[in-house]
Amino acid sequence: MRWEEVRKIYPNQYVLVKILNSYTVDNKEIIDDVAIIRGITDPKEATHELMKSKGDTLVYHTKNTKIEIEIRQYPGFRRVL
Repeated sequence: MRWEEVRKIYPNQYVLVKILNSYTVDNKEIIDDVAIIRGITDPKEATHELMKSKGDTLVYHTKNTKIEIEIRQYPGFRRVL
């Protein structure tokens, strides 16, 4: 399902989604196709679900016009020069 459709079905709330299709542009992952797992109305529950999500699941708020995730190189590691 396209993100625009998700925004219409679940206006102004968090949704737990599974990423079906994405592409990378300038260190950002742009997600353009998702499967809705469920809507989440409670912000605390959304935070809890986000903390335990991994792989291709994600919690995102529908106020955002698109899903963009910044890709960090070597997260948590210092580079040895």
